[in-house]
Amino acid sequence: MSEDLNRSGDGRADRRSDYAASYAEAGDLTAAADLMRQALELRPLWIAGWTLLGGYRERGGDTASAIDAYRRALSLDPADGQGAALKLASLGVAAVPTSAPPAFVKGLFDQYADRFETSLVAELGYAGPDLLMTDILRLTGPSRRFVHALDLGCGTGLMGERLRPFADRLTGVDLSPAMIEKARRKAIYDRLDVGDILDAEAGDLAPDLVTAADVLIYVGDLGPVASRVAALVAPSGLFAFTVERHDGDAPFVVGPSLRYRHSRAGAIAPAEAAGFALKSEAPLVLRQDRGEPVEGLAFVFERTGPG
Repeated sequence: MSEDLNRSGDGRADRRSDYAASYAEAGDLTAAADLMRQALELRPLWIAGWTLLGGYRERGGDTASAIDAYRRALSLDPADGQGAALKLASLGVAAVPTSAPPAFVKGLFDQYADRFETSLVAELGYAGPDLLMTDILRLTGPSRRFVHALDLGCGTGLMGERLRPFADRLTGVDLSPAMIEKARRKAIYDRLDVGDILDAEAGDLAPDLVTAADVLIYVGDLGPVASRVAALVAPSGLFAFTVERHDGDAPFVVGPSLRYRHSRAGAIAPAEAAGFALKSEAPLVLRQDRGEPVEGLAFVFERTGPG
């Protein structure tokens, strides 16, 4: 979502897009799709417009036309800032990517940063950091101090706020500059880096705790993440993370929300292959989504040997 979804740069197309959004909100998805198609006749290279058209068609039950629109968006933007590949995978017409496109994740959270905490905590009842911290302290004891905690996908610092009282040094990493800026204003981290979690660095002090709270929902194959953490963490260090859960045989799937869901085995096996031993696991409700609980799993692993 690297561009404003409602603006094409052409006033006539934008007006049609605005009308389309109004019709969609009122439930007339046929009219919304028709207006969006008119907008795209004026601005045929508008990547986000094709994504909007696909969304209206998908919600209106015209899956075949939605697929065509998503494919057009992807062809115009191979970096996939709109997450079209995830949409196609969720519809069962493309292979599930091993992770969400970085351009999609960055754009999503750059746009979401200003309302992130209000939306996630106040409106959706997000409890992941509290529950994950509880699991960590249940394992280590409440008096444990960590020499260096590394918070992957730190966002605005919700997990960091829970880690700070127990960490002598606290580092945060996030792909979104806007989210990092929000975290910086809280003055809870000793260091903040903008970057992919696969490129995370720990500096001159290996972390004895690495967390990823509600981050791996944008990663399918957890193997590369587990390997990166194994390369960073101190001997006997902990790796604690949450995932959204699914109960099928596949290690991970993409849901309609475009977030990844992992099976228990799909979360545990990559960590064990990287040299971690499972120390704790617990079911949890991460947040609410459209009034329904989002079921998840929390894990705490210990670094025990080479992957």
